Amino acid sequence: MKKGLLNISALIMIFLAATGCKDDAKKAKTEEAKTITEVAEEVAAEAKYKVAATESMVSWKANKVVGGHEGTINISRGIAHFKGDALVGGNFVFDIKTLKNTDIPADDEGNGKLVGHLLSPDFFDAEQFPNATFEITSVKGNNVSGNLTLKGIKKNVTFPAIVAIAGDEVSITSETFTIDRTEWDIKHNSGKFADPAKLGDYMINDNIELKIAVKAKKA
Repeated sequence: MKKGLLNISALIMIFLAATGCKDDAKKAKTEEAKTITEVAEEVAAEAKYKVAATESMVSWKANKVVGGHEGTINISRGIAHFKGDALVGGNFVFDIKTLKNTDIPADDEGNGKLVGHLLSPDFFDAEQFPNATFEITSVKGNNVSGNLTLKGIKKNVTFPAIVAIAGDEVSITSETFTIDRTEWDIKHNSGKFADPAKLGDYMINDNIELKIAVKAKKA
């Protein structure tokens, strides 16, 4: 009987960890991919800003039932289109093979093992899908919408961002937001596709946190 009670308690703890703890980050609105609707004449007249790759990246954080990991992925190239001080379009490429983990010391064996696993088919499958892309489809107020293509799957996401211009340089910085990784076929240790009770502490939250930081200079 005592063993049975312990098993029930363990299941309750897993359920609470998976569903009771709310992320502070706002979940991005996710829809089917949109068609780019920029007006040709307007785009031709826009100022273009080329991404500074050494200063641009996306930060990520994934949580498990117990603990989690975080890190970065570099933005290798991209262009932002502006009309006056307003962001009106753009496209950005993320180099998946630059994925780094920042919560385990770089010289720790565990860091290399984690990064290798994240680049494997269980997660990003970097050999088959070395790049992810984001194409802006609309900007309304502080909300940026765009098609995020990851592992060959394209979906439209909307998140809040701050855009600033200083001379010939611009910065585009999103608030921290979340996406459901399983919508891009990243299902490893997801409670949706495996029994949470069997996964135990190895269950990974479907919602991953992202924050995009782009620096760009006038082309």
